[in-house]
Amino acid sequence: MAKIYSGKNQVITQMKPKKEVIAFLLNYSKALHMIKLADNSFEIIAN
Repeated sequence: MAKIYSGKNQVITQMKPKKEVIAFLLNYSKALHMIKLADNSFEIIAN
């Protein structure tokens, strides 16, 4: 168990997402609506 956690830390390189991915996520978050009714909550994607 000690061998697993005592090894050298790997260097993580910076990830650079494509512009298309960022645009998709922003548009998805703009279209997503949360509606709460009593004890329930609903997620609606309005496209």
